[in-house]
Order: sequence, then structure tokens, then C-alpha cells
Amino acid sequence: MSTSRPAGVWLIGARGSVATTVVAGCAAMSAGLHPPTGMLTETALFADCGLPGLSSLVFGGHDTLDCPLPKRAEELAAGGVLPHGLPAAVAAELSATDAEITPGGPLPHDDRDDEELIEAFAADIRDFTARRAPAGTVVVNVASTEPAADGDTLPPSSLYAAAALRAGCPYVNFTPSTGLHHPSLAAPLARSRLPYAGRDGKTGQTLLRSVLGPMFAQRALAVRAWSGTNLLGGGDGAALADPAAAAAKNAGKERVLADTLGTPVQGEVHIDDVPALGDWKTAWDHIAFDGFLGTRMILQTIWQGCDSALAAPLVLDLARLMLRAREAGMTGAVAELAFYFKDPVGEGAAGLGEQYAALGDLAARLRVGETR
Repeated sequence: MSTSRPAGVWLIGARGSVATTVVAGCAAMSAGLHPPTGMLTETALFADCGLPGLSSLVFGGHDTLDCPLPKRAEELAAGGVLPHGLPAAVAAELSATDAEITPGGPLPHDDRDDEELIEAFAADIRDFTARRAPAGTVVVNVASTEPAADGDTLPPSSLYAAAALRAGCPYVNFTPSTGLHHPSLAAPLARSRLPYAGRDGKTGQTLLRSVLGPMFAQRALAVRAWSGTNLLGGGDGAALADPAAAAAKNAGKERVLADTLGTPVQGEVHIDDVPALGDWKTAWDHIAFDGFLGTRMILQTIWQGCDSALAAPLVLDLARLMLRAREAGMTGAVAELAFYFKDPVGEGAAGLGEQYAALGDLAARLRVGETR
């Protein structure tokens, strides 16, 4: 893919903290204001893979909020998420993206049915691609977590996913929401022959679990219980205060442990909304395990970080990789991107080391333009 042809990144939840950090961060790196810390696509692993350049990415999206992106960036800077002065330095890029954000839905009192919503969303994406992104567009869901789908009704995440398919765009679900996993989308997904990846970005606590789980298994240490707590605020904290949304989020965390340890263990993850924390999160894990001769031991970990700053480089990596995968003719679930997700689609290992190796295999395929 030519690094000079503009390529589109259509963000679902385009005025949220993650999306704002993505847009501001991309602009800052393109201008040379900050290094690409946390971006694997800017390391030697992906050299000569033909990825679109950061400066070639253009952004748009859907959101149900109307807070202008420059103002949202100022709020994030005031909270310490973005560097002081960055919103002013990239104000033009933020405003340009804000002009490409269209109302999402369904909104209250919206009487359009699913088909009408899907077609409206797809039309927005097609229009953006035709005007701004001659190299194509990838759709990335970074909206707040929704409860698991119930019955035949398409939740908002699935309406957007269906619109991505209809617009002919690769799709990434960076959330635990249903998205393409709704049964009614199986047939159109298969017909589309588009690459897709997801779900639920692996940014903090589960990233650590995907390293520690294999460690216990490889050292033949018996894990008796693994419990965790998350304290967070912001939009995610408010969304995850809903027990149904929290259950959807925790499913991926539990899968990582079961897959890496080889057996289910006692313990749960609790998520507490603490509005005063804003976009910052503390994740605590308590691991009870048996050593030689049954000696009982404990490992505790504390992860403190900013979800938006942890997620943004992953979103940019995934957008670039999926745009290149589409150009290379790849279709279906891109299982090699499991490195980035708690609950990845496709077959593959759950340990971070094996997932990194698979990512290297993907880089090799992209260098030669191999398809499947």
C-alpha cells in the first residue's frame, strides 16, 4: 500500500476518550512531536510490510455524543491523559476529524428499523471513503461496552458491524460487545470475504495475565485461585457499572486464564465504577498457588494506568494492519492478531509469547503479499 494515498479509519465511538487519544496521538506522531511508544507497527518487526504511513491516515466516525473533538481533547489534557499543550498543537487535525463525525444510533425516539439504520451507517462510511480515503477504510469499534446480545434484536455494535460489511470495509472490534458475533451476521460476513479481527483490546490486566498464566503452567505450579478487582472511572466505568456489561467484559479475562492454565480456577474479577478516577484505572490480582510439597504461596500484582493511552497505539496498529491485510487479499478472521485481544477470533494460542510469534508470521506474509 502506498504510504502517500490517504487511508481511512472510521471509529465507532469517535468522540470518546480512546478515539480522541487515537486522533491526537496520530497527529502528534506525524508531526514529530512525540515518538511512537507502544506501537509495534513502528518497530523492526513490521519493516517493509507496506503498511500505510501514520501521516496518510484520515479519521471519521459515528457517535451519539455531540461534544466537539477539540473540547474533548482539552478535557483529556486537563485530566493528564494527553500531554499539556497537545490539543492546541493538533487542533487543526482534531477539527478536521470532528467534521467527519456523524450521528450514530439508534437514538431515543429514532423510529428507523435495523435495515434503515444499517444502510444509513453504511452510506456514511461509503461517502467518507469516496471523499477522503482512496486507499480504503477500516472500521474500528471503540465505543463503550454494551450488554451481551439477547435474542434476535441487533445491538448497536452489530448494526455498525453490519454497516462495515455493507460498505466493504475490514472491521475490528476493540470492545467485548457483540459486533460481528451476532448469529444473523454469519451469512453476510461469509459472503463479504473481508478480513476482520477482535474482540476486546488487551491493554492492562489481561495482558499481564497472558504472561503470568503460561509462567505458572510452564513451571508446573498449581494455581488454586485467581481473583481480581478493577477500579476505574470515566465512560468505561459508568458503562461497566451495568452488571450485564461487566459480565461481557469479564468473559474475555476468564478465557485467558482457562486457556493458558489448561483448567478453570476459582476466583472472579470485580469491576467498580469510581468516577473520581476519571480515565485512570487500578487493576489488582491475587493469585494463590501451590509449590513443591504443597507449599502454599501468593503472588499479588497491581497495574495502574490510563486505558486510553494504553489502547490508542493498539488501535493504530490494528487499523494499519487491517488496511494492509485487505490490500494483500486476506479474508476472514485474522487469527494472527490475537496478540491484541482478550477474546480473539480464530484459532490460536492464548499465551502472549506464542501470540507474538504469530504476529511475526503475519508480518512475513504481508512482506510478500501472501493471501488466503
